[in-house]
Amino acid sequence: MKSAPRTISLLVAIATAIGATGSVAEAATGRVNAQKATPLTHEELYKLYGQKSWIWKAGAGYFSVRQRRFTAWSRENGTPSYGVGRWFITGPGKLCFKADWRGKDGSAPATTCFSHRKQGSRILQKREPNGEWYVFRNTPAKPDDEFAKLRRGNYVSARLNRFEARLGKVE
Repeated sequence: MKSAPRTISLLVAIATAIGATGSVAEAATGRVNAQKATPLTHEELYKLYGQKSWIWKAGAGYFSVRQRRFTAWSRENGTPSYGVGRWFITGPGKLCFKADWRGKDGSAPATTCFSHRKQGSRILQKREPNGEWYVFRNTPAKPDDEFAKLRRGNYVSARLNRFEARLGKVE
């Protein structure tokens, strides 16, 4: 059985890998007023993420449309971990992914959610539940937008397979 401190450290590393991009964007843009923005529709979120990989600072996540499978890898602080699970849309503008994450110290489940709103064609995003709104995609899009890190295709499987071989499969 895994110990609580190891599970907590694995979850902290995962949250940092996934959430680091948002905090960088927040720092660059400052606070954003999302009060008058409207939530993205289910269809807009599906088109935004489906069949794309989100490239993070120290990893990547892939949103397959087949069975809404979510796979990811991270090398936050040089420590390899990977996650396998599902992605889903829980309501207007809200996308989540739930995965069982495996690292050298064991495995732990984690659910991560992001809310999305639009102002014209500009998209705002915040990590739930306590993140700050930031510009996800400007109009016109800028090369340093977080949106630019969404790439069509699977940029996860090759590294995920190596991590699975090294760390063992998530049970």
